[in-house]
Amino acid sequence: MADKMTAAETARETASVTRLVLRAQAGDMAAFDQLMIGHQQRILALGWRMLGNRDDARDAAQETFLRVYKHLRKFDPAQDFAGWLYRIAVNVCHDLARKRRRNVTSFEAELEAGTLREPASAHNTEKAAQVAQEHQIVNRALATLTEKERAAIVLRDMEGLPTEEVARMLGSTPTTVRSQICAARAKIKSFRERWIQRGNKL
Repeated sequence: MADKMTAAETARETASVTRLVLRAQAGDMAAFDQLMIGHQQRILALGWRMLGNRDDARDAAQETFLRVYKHLRKFDPAQDFAGWLYRIAVNVCHDLARKRRRNVTSFEAELEAGTLREPASAHNTEKAAQVAQEHQIVNRALATLTEKERAAIVLRDMEGLPTEEVARMLGSTPTTVRSQICAARAKIKSFRERWIQRGNKL
């Protein structure tokens, strides 16, 4: 989820990013590196949520930054760089998903193997296990959504982007995005209820 910032902080960050973009467009590789470092973790997180696998997420991030480098000089610095970057990342994830034909079965096998489990840092073992299981439920549920539903709910609910911006990124309309998010939330809720009914504890 995106951190909340004041209008002044947002303006300062936007101005800083714009300066870096202009320098990178002029051939300053240090500025380009700063741009990538500043957005790397969020792009990796987006890739992980979209593709369900850390290796694929890293591949998606790498391909995203390659495309950014290739097309950066065509980017209008007056536009929202983060939005442009997210659109590229979502397209890359869609391309990888189609290319590798990922499915729910392979995703769940990885979850069972523990490859997606985040290390618990809480001292309370029971609480840590509960949090880890909640993460597992969400990841399993995300894998059952359609590609468009997954993209919409990841960008809106997990990344905290406005619905209008999500619609622009996905080449859709706010109404369609809201419908996709509503469907995705209902499916995740239903998945969680079925999980509990099967006797799995939270």
